[in-house]
Amino acid sequence: VQLQASGGGLVQAGGSLRLSCAASGRTFNYGHGCMGWFRQAPGKEREFVAAIRWSSRHTFYADSVKGRFTISRDSAKNTVYLQMNNLKPEDTAVYYCAAGAPILSQIMEQSGYGYWGQGTQVTVSS
Repeated sequence: VQLQASGGGLVQAGGSLRLSCAASGRTFNYGHGCMGWFRQAPGKEREFVAAIRWSSRHTFYADSVKGRFTISRDSAKNTVYLQMNNLKPEDTAVYYCAAGAPILSQIMEQSGYGYWGQGTQVTVSS
């Protein structure tokens, strides 16, 4: 399984970016199949951002991004998207997409995902 993330870049505070993560090698359209995004800022631990159950489209968000970020998926393209609006300097980080079949209690945990993309840098200037 390969996860290819793209869409990062430099944007001013208040701006928007859309990240994409294309999965190849298998689909996650089953049971607990899920894809999500985590991020890691310099000197900080990797943290959960958002996730979507592939079959139900049920979404999950970190409190820090609720109302600003939207996760979605395109089954035909086996791709998940993260639309990021009203970006803040504290959103600056390397964003990683992840895939797996986490149970509900693992949705926001790195341990719930067995596949990871290479990361894409998002930088928000003030």
